[in-house]
Amino acid sequence: MKTFPLAFAFAALWALGACSSGPDAALPGEADDNQPFAGIGAGETVHMTGTEPFWSAEVAGATLTYSTPETPEGVTGAVERFAGRGGYSISGTLEGRALDITVTPADCSDGMSDRSFPYAVTMRLGNEVREGCGWTDAKPYTGAQP
Repeated sequence: MKTFPLAFAFAALWALGACSSGPDAALPGEADDNQPFAGIGAGETVHMTGTEPFWSAEVAGATLTYSTPETPEGVTGAVERFAGRGGYSISGTLEGRALDITVTPADCSDGMSDRSFPYAVTMRLGNEVREGCGWTDAKPYTGAQP
């Protein structure tokens, strides 16, 4: 009769281990939806680009530089960065308009080059929405150089 509690303890430990390694558990190197996104470091520069309309942006520290064909030198604005669940957020204002950017891990193509990017980007600037791709120095794009 003393073996029953020991067998029960082993069964309970096995069940707990099975729960933590189920299909929703993160494997080493994968994102964990229960933790803040760690794919982009707080000090990393985030590069973004999009087409139709053409635009590009770069976030270095707490500053965003946003460029279009009409403003190739770019305009700058102060931003805050936030590692959320499954992605990275950037928010602030740019030329008096609210700015919200989400950067999420995804295979992304700009549709115009042979480059493959590690992040999909959605940017809301005022009432306008821009979509594009992103990369960092730690996770660069692959393929043809611009």
